[in-house]
Amino acid sequence: MKIAMLLALAMALPAAAECSKVIVSADPDYQPLHWYDGQSLRGASIDLATRVLEDIGAPYEVRYSGPWKRVLAAAQAGQVDLVATLKILPERERYLAFAPTPAFRNPVAIFVDRQRSFAYANWDDLRDKRGGAALGNRFGPDFDRFAETELHLQESGTLDTNFRKLGLGRIDYFLVGLYAGEAYLANHGLGERYMALRPFATEDRNYFGFSRNSPCIKYLEPFEARLRALVKSGAAVSILNANLQRTGILLDGASLTHK
Repeated sequence: MKIAMLLALAMALPAAAECSKVIVSADPDYQPLHWYDGQSLRGASIDLATRVLEDIGAPYEVRYSGPWKRVLAAAQAGQVDLVATLKILPERERYLAFAPTPAFRNPVAIFVDRQRSFAYANWDDLRDKRGGAALGNRFGPDFDRFAETELHLQESGTLDTNFRKLGLGRIDYFLVGLYAGEAYLANHGLGERYMALRPFATEDRNYFGFSRNSPCIKYLEPFEARLRALVKSGAAVSILNANLQRTGILLDGASLTHK
């Protein structure tokens, strides 16, 4: 939906509705893009969101809103104004208005136990394998459709739950964003045990989404304009790289470059 139409939607909100501050939230278990450290939400998505909001003069509050599914439910209800960041999916577009400029590349990788690795060239090589995914994670319409009919993909728990299942041999692979998976391995000293297969399962991008049920949607147009400038200047990639390095992740340049 075009920004002009989204602004028209904002004008249709009740006159009494005001945006006193933009409530920003995110998936609490997706380091280094966004995660909860026990006290506050942190990460590249949060850093970029607050940079943009500060630059456009919008008051805001970064708020931990619970597990990922609860964050999405809160955004749908208008209790979270801005979700930082996530993939665009048809079901999400019903209640989120996305800023058109992608914030970050977010390749999705297939993580395996090095001792039980297998040859992988494309999705067909996963057909006879048992896969795992964290609750609420989606990987793009094409892969999601393929997984629904062709794969044995179990959705359960968090990154920690799925890496434990992988280690116990209860699943053959764990599907998760490359950055989040590598961050988990770096934080737990497990890089020698698990690895991400190449090629990636998908090469997706993450976007900022404003709740359609929030009066703060009025900030969508200036938010998009400033975000576009920061992405074009390379500032967004610098923010991502800083969070990757802070987490101890070392990836090849192709994994970090925004295209």
